[in-house]
Amino acid sequence: MMLSRARCFSMLALLVATISAVRADDAKNILNSLSAKEKAEGWKLLFDGKSTDGWRNYKADKVSPGWQIVDGALTRAAKDAGDIITKDQYDSFELVLEYNISKGGNSGIMYHVTEEGDTPWKTGPEIQVQDNKDGHDPQKSGWLYQLYQPDFDATKPAGEWNELRIVITPEKCQHFMNGKKYVEYVKGSKDWDERVAKSKFGSMPLFGKAKNGYICLQDHGDKVAYRNIKIREIH
Repeated sequence: MMLSRARCFSMLALLVATISAVRADDAKNILNSLSAKEKAEGWKLLFDGKSTDGWRNYKADKVSPGWQIVDGALTRAAKDAGDIITKDQYDSFELVLEYNISKGGNSGIMYHVTEEGDTPWKTGPEIQVQDNKDGHDPQKSGWLYQLYQPDFDATKPAGEWNELRIVITPEKCQHFMNGKKYVEYVKGSKDWDERVAKSKFGSMPLFGKAKNGYICLQDHGDKVAYRNIKIREIH
């Protein structure tokens, strides 16, 4: 039986739509997961896309309701969410995550955070997270706040997902934004100390001193979402 041209086009359109839907489901299924290769390399998830296990609010035992899981992303979604930290502490590591910042939004990721101060950023260096176009802070996304910055911008616009990779070791620290190397520095070096002294952190005796600590996601009052958060300890 011969099919009409219109019928053929209709069947083809249905086939394309079905394939697209399958691919979309496959993409959704691989979010917040590790491949066999990643597991063999020592990677572990800090967020499984379903729960806030592994995190707690700064100086608290659990995560506040202001942090919610929205479409498989750990999201600062409501007021008074508060800064959250990992339950485990890390010294040398590689951290990879994707973030989606709201229009004009501001947030941050800190490492080597301790609970000696009254707020995480008084101990842990902060990698800025911001809408670089409409955000109000002169410190841009991916920069080490007030200390190290690139001379170009590799971020995608607010509302899109950006991949941030951070490598922290005593010998060398690096930030990569969407695959582009942003900054490189040595924590505790002469150059580091000189830059800290000239920044607002110079008056904070505990800033940047810890060699290990928690990883922190900041609540800066704006909506921000994180997904595919994974870490590999470096020994």
